[in-house]
Amino acid sequence: MKKYKGVLKHKWLLALGLSILVIVGFVAANNDKKNFEVVKNLDIFYSLFRELNGYYVDETDPEKLIKTGIDAMLESLDPYTTLIPESEIEGFRFMTTGEYAGIGALITKRDNYVVISEPYEGFPAQEAGLKAGDKILEIDGESMAGMEISQVSDKLKGAAQTQLKVKIERRGTKGTLEIPITRRVIQINAVPYYGMLNAETGIIILSNFTSDCYMEVEKAFNDLKNNSGMKNVILDMRGNPGGLLDEAVKVAGLFLPRGSEVVGTRGKVSQWDKTYRTPREPIDMEMPMAILISRGSASASEIVAGAMQDYDRALIIGQRSFGKGLVQTTRNLSYNAKLKVTTAKYYIPSGRCIQAVDYSHRNEDGSVGYIPDSLIREFRTKGGRKVFDGGGISPDVTVPTDKYSNLTFALIMQQTIFDYATDYVIKHPAIDVPLSFKLSDNDYNGLKQYVASLTDFKYQSESQENLKKLVETAKHEGYYDDVSETFASLEKDLAPNVEKDMDIFKDEVSELFTLELMRRYYYQKGAILYSLKDDKDVAQAVETLAKHDEYAGMLNGTILTHAGDKREVNQK
Repeated sequence: MKKYKGVLKHKWLLALGLSILVIVGFVAANNDKKNFEVVKNLDIFYSLFRELNGYYVDETDPEKLIKTGIDAMLESLDPYTTLIPESEIEGFRFMTTGEYAGIGALITKRDNYVVISEPYEGFPAQEAGLKAGDKILEIDGESMAGMEISQVSDKLKGAAQTQLKVKIERRGTKGTLEIPITRRVIQINAVPYYGMLNAETGIIILSNFTSDCYMEVEKAFNDLKNNSGMKNVILDMRGNPGGLLDEAVKVAGLFLPRGSEVVGTRGKVSQWDKTYRTPREPIDMEMPMAILISRGSASASEIVAGAMQDYDRALIIGQRSFGKGLVQTTRNLSYNAKLKVTTAKYYIPSGRCIQAVDYSHRNEDGSVGYIPDSLIREFRTKGGRKVFDGGGISPDVTVPTDKYSNLTFALIMQQTIFDYATDYVIKHPAIDVPLSFKLSDNDYNGLKQYVASLTDFKYQSESQENLKKLVETAKHEGYYDDVSETFASLEKDLAPNVEKDMDIFKDEVSELFTLELMRRYYYQKGAILYSLKDDKDVAQAVETLAKHDEYAGMLNGTILTHAGDKREVNQK
């Protein structure tokens, strides 16, 4: 074994040495000072690597050392320039196409096993009878004990039309179940839902920008307009992480004149700079339109929202978007790996750059942090409205987000609601439809008693967190010893009381529990239908579109919007 490891080390060293020689030859031919610096530092790196392998006191792992060096190097640039090893190529392909061959289910880790968290309606997992909460014990006879989510995912994926057998353990069922499933191509629809919110206003939810997603948006729009009498439209891109640039241009092209500039890319290599224009005649340029965005709306969704705002074609409603305006290009590497490298920045028609001014310092949720006024620049829309850059797209109408309590956050992160929903489904074969369902007090009390009975459920209240900070400050300033008994008493009084907190935060806990039930009984569409009932962003959009004079005033600049007021840009 030692001999084999020695051979591996020599291969790594030989590969590094040959790479250095190739670059040295290139530099010698070009005699470029900058390239000389490249070779100089690569030579230092090679020498260091060689010495480590030869003299470090413990056995080293060459692959791990190099990978660590690569990751640290890329991390010093931006969050989106990354190495994609051969083992992750399938996942990368799914992110861009929305298509893979497998069973069609989300999975999560619970203790030592992976469980089904959500089977997609109409796909092999659901059709074969897998349910949320099923613990995956074996796949094709191989134990999944101790396996990570990625490992189990790889086992579930495979060539279309191939069969696998999944052995599961299901709560409420004695013994184990072995379920045969035939894999098939899984194409996730980029428009998971569309429908009418009232007699005049329709909504189209666009969840990502995968291949041909614009066709799904077009189909939904035409159906609502021609068959349901839609007069106002809401395009919901909240939480949409982006995807294919060409698809963003095509989606914008559904509502803008043919040949309109949607986005431009500019980078170090000038021949790669390009302006993207709408390629076809639009399907509509008159219908009042609102676009919903959130802190999770990024990249392609920001391009569409920004372009529509710049052309005064739609009002943007929600929260400031993520601020991801960097263009990535994939470059092929050795051994079937790829480098996803940032090569340019996105600029929308007004001239604004979508990218956050400082992408290394963000809020806890990853969204754009505070931007100094000196770094915020003014731009103008086609109609002359003021808009500003600095990070992402600022909405014309801002809707504040609700912050979950520490209790609710713990119920989600520790999957307590998920586990109780599994037990609930066993006892309740059916529940009312999403638009009529209301969680009863008995149902909520059942959840409350379940949480209170858990010995391993732990969380800190916000008061405890603030007290901890106060204690640290008191110690730093030398006051702690004098009031230590008071702090001890406060800590005791502020200790979490689960049953009390479950009553205090009943509304938000009930909402999340009900959404989990909707996914169990009515899948993704059911959860969407239920959530739309009390959606603040949607309600604001419906109200804004109904006020025709106000809507027109905000678009033509006679009514100042959030996006046009520099004082408002940094508000969260």
